[in-house]
Amino acid sequence: MDITSLPTVNACLNGIATVLLVIGYDRIRRRQIAQHRACMVAAFATSILFLTFYVIYHYNVGSVKFPGTGVAKALYLVMLFTHVVLAALVPVLAIVTLTLAFRGNFVRHRRLARWTLPIWLYVSVTGVLIYVVLYLVYGASAATG
Repeated sequence: MDITSLPTVNACLNGIATVLLVIGYDRIRRRQIAQHRACMVAAFATSILFLTFYVIYHYNVGSVKFPGTGVAKALYLVMLFTHVVLAALVPVLAIVTLTLAFRGNFVRHRRLARWTLPIWLYVSVTGVLIYVVLYLVYGASAATG
């Protein structure tokens, strides 16, 4: 795989995770437990694949600087900062939330999932937005990092 394609792959993985999380939430609201479980496990697996590719890409390329200026740069940096801070929480929240479910502790699972889901969704959606702004709108490349 060409390493320069990894940002696009990662944006797609974030998009897939977002869809799986939304479908999983819908399924639990409909009390379709097996489908909920399948969606959430698939979202977790997708996020693990994303994280693997993210580390590979940034290990080889380093950081990619935002080429915009002014208000656009300020807005981008606010989105990036909140994304990064919350992204650091998602693996822990997701692992604990899934573990509680697999152990059958649904009261604690439900209580934690009320925090995990919106944070995980925010990180997935902003991951796609960061890609769109950085690579599609501003045409950044690994050479700008």
